[in-house]
Amino acid sequence: MQPSDACVVMVTAPSQDEAERLAKAVLEARLAACVQLQAITSHYWWDGKITSDAEQLMLFKTVAAKFEPLRDLIISLHSYDTPEILQLPVIGGADKYLAWMARETAG
Repeated sequence: MQPSDACVVMVTAPSQDEAERLAKAVLEARLAACVQLQAITSHYWWDGKITSDAEQLMLFKTVAAKFEPLRDLIISLHSYDTPEILQLPVIGGADKYLAWMARETAG
């Protein structure tokens, strides 16, 4: 697999429980090889005012060909009206790790 075939999809969720539920659903569907969860605080504009919330940041390690079904699954299960879902390209990586990502998302 070329690094350009790989991507990281960044998503936030309102709670650990929801993040774990989304991660499990994506992994079971073989749409990502790995999901990392991290507690964060987000500051953003919403409904005309600055808001701050505790959230969970999820980093889905996947391949570009799986982005659209991954995005659609997250949207179908997410509690937010407008969930953050951003696809970030991978421009380099360890060959063995990239090969592992390709194998785990091949299903």
